[in-house]
Amino acid sequence: MRSHLLNDTTAESYRRSVTEGVERVARKLATARGPFTGITPAELAPVVDAVDLDRPLGDPSAALDELESVYLRDAVYFHHPRYLGHLNCPVVIPAVLGEAVLSAVNSSLDTWDQSAGGTLIERKLIDWTTGRIGLGPLADGVFTSGGTQSNLQALLLAREEAGCTDLSKLRIFSSECSHFSVQKSAQLLGLGREAVVAVPVDRNKRMQSVVLAAELEACRAEGLVPMAIVATAGTTDFGSIDPLPEIAALAAEYGAWMHVDAAYGCGLLASRTRRHLLDGIEHADSVTVDYHKSFFQPVSSSAVLVRDGATLRHATYHADYLNPRRTLAEQIPNQVDKSLQTTRRFDALKLWMTLRVMGADGVGELFDEVCDLAREGHALLAADPRYDVVVEPQLSTLVYRYVPGADASPEDVDRANLHARKALFASGEAVVAGTKVDGRQYLKFTLLNPETSAADIAAVLDLIAGHAEQYLGENLVHA
Repeated sequence: MRSHLLNDTTAESYRRSVTEGVERVARKLATARGPFTGITPAELAPVVDAVDLDRPLGDPSAALDELESVYLRDAVYFHHPRYLGHLNCPVVIPAVLGEAVLSAVNSSLDTWDQSAGGTLIERKLIDWTTGRIGLGPLADGVFTSGGTQSNLQALLLAREEAGCTDLSKLRIFSSECSHFSVQKSAQLLGLGREAVVAVPVDRNKRMQSVVLAAELEACRAEGLVPMAIVATAGTTDFGSIDPLPEIAALAAEYGAWMHVDAAYGCGLLASRTRRHLLDGIEHADSVTVDYHKSFFQPVSSSAVLVRDGATLRHATYHADYLNPRRTLAEQIPNQVDKSLQTTRRFDALKLWMTLRVMGADGVGELFDEVCDLAREGHALLAADPRYDVVVEPQLSTLVYRYVPGADASPEDVDRANLHARKALFASGEAVVAGTKVDGRQYLKFTLLNPETSAADIAAVLDLIAGHAEQYLGENLVHA
């Protein structure tokens, strides 16, 4: 069994196995006819269940053959131009190269004696990102598993900085379109979901700062504590960006921690033409960024950044076997001192390789392309009588609803849109997402692939309309 360990004696075996795996994935990428095969859980589950994990195949090639049937053949491929579903991006090759290196070396980023240069690379990238945001000379941060963890850590810091021993008095303000992790974090932090005040949005799905001001004043009048305001720079459903300068001013006036969830909109930090959309983010006390969304990185690659690095102490615990207190005096850089995680992958290497090969401008150009595409898509939807589109995009998301020409109840239209999404997914021709707006069922394009064209969008709209029309026709006949 030692022959399977990666070391000096097995380097050639490692090279052969990984090369074969890469070649198989490359073939799938080159030959995929759609983003999905349309296989159902009922069809695939028996194939996976039939695998006897107690009877190893003993050979990497045989395992790859099997992997073809249980995973590779039916995986959802985000690189395909008609994958228009969730916030999943195609990945850039330099980042995949970084992934291959970090997996093999297997550094753990908790302590210096497990990572060495990895620690310094992550810290350099944190400094680079806080510089792009404009958080100032005391800024710091740490890589995380994703936006949910980043938001949780930011709100943990906000809770501790509030200095209130009665947690029932703490309130968090976020827009009604903010990410669900805000409510989830409140629950995990012992505040309860009722601690989150949902602020209404305007017709562009941006937090209404006038209403926020009124809610903050009411909070103060009731003797409650405005712990934090969460502004969103790129909502999941609409890509909308809250009015950051106005929110920053209110946070300062009411003594609330300002957190900006820029998990989606962080790609604007690399844009040469749209960076101004994030104006005001520099006033934040903390910021969430997801490089695995708009920086085209493989999952996972995220970070939480803070204006004052000293606030990260609220996540610090010392263990004698890992990061004893003496290491502080010895100025040994241990990233676990800043993180909610202990063992942690060297995910920063992917972004490092991307910037060293492509540069920030290269990343920004890719994100600008999908934002430009969203504007083209919006024009198509606005001119198409078959569809109702909700808002003009700030980033790269389009929310729309098929509306039939013939009379149909709102409930029938809801069911037709749901059916169209499911039928499209089952066909494997394209993948779109769905959501609800004012209680009604809508569909969603999340555009993160620069290879997607306006022609792809038009073709998918035709497919959706076809499925919806067929559903309505059959059901109206039966009715």
